[in-house]
Amino acid sequence: MKKLCRYNVCVLLIVSITLFVACCGRTKDVKSFVDYVNPYMGNISHILVPTYPTIHLPYSMLRVYPERGDYTSDLIRGLPVIVTSHRGSSAFNISPVSGTQDLLPVMSYAYDQEEITPYSYKVFLDEQQVDVRFAPSHRSGIYEITFEREDEPHLLMLNTRNGGINITEKGVTGYQRISGMKGGTMNVYVFFETKEKPLSSGVLSEEKQASDATGTGRRGRNDSTNNFIDRNRKNVEGRNQAVALDFGTEKTIHLRYGVSFIDEIQAEANLRSEINTYDYRDVAHAGRDIWNNTLGKIRVEGGTDDEKTVFYTSLYRTCERMINISEDGRYYDAFAGGKVREDGGTPFYTDDWIWDTYRAVHPLRILIEPEKERDMICSYIRMAQASQEGWMPTFPEVTGDSHRMNGNHAVAVVWDAYAKGLRGFDLNEAYQACKKAIMESTLIPWVRAEAGVLDDFYKQKGYFPALKPDETETVKEVNSFEKRQPVAVTTGTSFDHWCLSQIAKELGLEDDYRYFLRTSYNYRNLYNEATGFLHPKDHEGNFIEPFDYRFSGGAGLRDYYDENNGWTYRWDVPHNPGDLIRLMGSGENFVRNLNNTFREPMGMSKSTFYSKIPDQTGNVGQYSMANEPSMHIPYLYNYAGQPWMTQKRVRQLLGMWFRNDLMGVPGDEDGGGLSAFVVFSAMGFYPVTPGMAAYNMGSPLFSKISIDLGGGKRFDIEAVGCSRENKYVQSATLNGKPWDKPWFGHDDIGNGGKLVLIMGNRPNYTWGAKADDVPPSAERID
Repeated sequence: MKKLCRYNVCVLLIVSITLFVACCGRTKDVKSFVDYVNPYMGNISHILVPTYPTIHLPYSMLRVYPERGDYTSDLIRGLPVIVTSHRGSSAFNISPVSGTQDLLPVMSYAYDQEEITPYSYKVFLDEQQVDVRFAPSHRSGIYEITFEREDEPHLLMLNTRNGGINITEKGVTGYQRISGMKGGTMNVYVFFETKEKPLSSGVLSEEKQASDATGTGRRGRNDSTNNFIDRNRKNVEGRNQAVALDFGTEKTIHLRYGVSFIDEIQAEANLRSEINTYDYRDVAHAGRDIWNNTLGKIRVEGGTDDEKTVFYTSLYRTCERMINISEDGRYYDAFAGGKVREDGGTPFYTDDWIWDTYRAVHPLRILIEPEKERDMICSYIRMAQASQEGWMPTFPEVTGDSHRMNGNHAVAVVWDAYAKGLRGFDLNEAYQACKKAIMESTLIPWVRAEAGVLDDFYKQKGYFPALKPDETETVKEVNSFEKRQPVAVTTGTSFDHWCLSQIAKELGLEDDYRYFLRTSYNYRNLYNEATGFLHPKDHEGNFIEPFDYRFSGGAGLRDYYDENNGWTYRWDVPHNPGDLIRLMGSGENFVRNLNNTFREPMGMSKSTFYSKIPDQTGNVGQYSMANEPSMHIPYLYNYAGQPWMTQKRVRQLLGMWFRNDLMGVPGDEDGGGLSAFVVFSAMGFYPVTPGMAAYNMGSPLFSKISIDLGGGKRFDIEAVGCSRENKYVQSATLNGKPWDKPWFGHDDIGNGGKLVLIMGNRPNYTWGAKADDVPPSAERID
């Protein structure tokens, strides 16, 4: 018996050890949140601009990505230093050179073994035989560059494309002039230093016959590095200028740098405050922790690894901007003519394409980064106060407001935040700046100017007029490519006016409230009862004829719409889906029209279709998953008593068009614009109406989702039985009570809460289908 007991104890011990070892082995395979991010997702575009594999910390000034045409390019141009706007201008380059080849200010490299994470960059320059490692901080970065040809001279060339660069005792300083879309210019500054002291340095000579340091004339080919560097010069200005640092045969060069929009002294200070090591791994590890903390604000369980990769990659992309450009309590203010201002303890943010981001990026940030969102709105107000006209910005960038697209949707960002309980900014100041921008500036797309004749017409008639077919444009301010976009302008301005009405109501401005609520219905003036579409009208009030809602409107259909066709803009009334149902006659008609959007054929070959509307990719019928005005459309079934169709459509679109591969984004991602749709939809809800403190419910991809709302509050979602097949909500409870509505309010979750969904593989046609359960729309005026 004792032997048997000892035998059982031994067996239990062996089993325990085996389980312990197995568990330990498994922990090695556990991924952190940032490990799910694939920066290459979408790096090959369907037609237009791809995503970029950006290396940066969340909302930080320093962003870089490899400089190449696109992912398929065989060469990269130098090593990056800073990107100064989303997918836009970059400044400076670092070019390592091994050997005695001809030197250029920026070298082009064949490359291999590239690895990119949000917090690190590795690449092997195979023809040069140079191994490169990089990690970013907020306003500084660090490179480790290893030359594998040990017996050849090793150089680093530091380039400015349009500015100056200067070798000093401490390192290398420089500036580069960058330009905005509207002609404004400013400088970005850099300070470089290396751990290893260069043997010599100088300006890259424009002539290949430059004499050597001894003055004895041209040396032999094997010593020709001396012939390319003027070692007597230590600074240079102009276009595409560079200095070279010669490290002899030093194998590994450690270089770190700081950047600034203020001056070179501040660039050095930024470096000193952030990086105190020459080990890039220390900086990468710190960046990894920052990313895990940021991405970990939303935790998901269940789903596949690919679905988690798509989810966390999308969340990472929403953190690329806006960027904090405060530097030790000061910031360069392009909106105030280039003054350097004190930030008063509130960081200054810029680089935001509001037309793309107001719909979902800003609403997402209200949930998971409320303090940052507050500071961003405060930055909007500062921009308006600093501008000559006092207008809210539309596309604020480092160089100022580039004023692109149509509408003035900062008002939606402001009101959405306030309606959901965010405070810490002056609502009245924001309202006045928004009102001035919307009422005093022209509605003409891509133009920053005072209101003119077309705006007078809009205020009198309630719609933006289209030109008749073959009518010549007579308003000189209208951009020859962007055109009038009259339907898009009318629907966008109607929404902006609704947002103004809500702020006016909150501030007790009754006359403003009534005026802007009435004009928020201006889209009705373009509703064609015979067709059920929003149809452009000329200045005489006649619908443009003949007309095809798929193709009419020239390049990008900008004569009437903008980047999308009439099937998309039919639904561009996010503040008032309920009124669209009334216009269409019934919920049944509304659903039929929605279904037809997904079922109507293209009507021509893909090549012809996309040559006319290259932004309208990611098609399901006439629906486009590739552009922001379409993102709310699959959720509109909730307003007509068919939430099961929303659940079906959203799952369909996520599975079709967002994938963990190089072409896994259906169109122009716009620095978070499309990605925020993925984040929300994968969690099972979406903000159809920014400014309405409500969320439409869809179908979550994951069985468990936990959102950190800050202050110890969490909103948890449990989707019981969730799977690829079980996409339909059978029943729900919210905060422990039965929930039969296909939407919930921000107040229901703002202080924390729990939503439990029972999922199944067949629709529950009655859940959320009652007329009293539909999501809210704007107040009725009739």
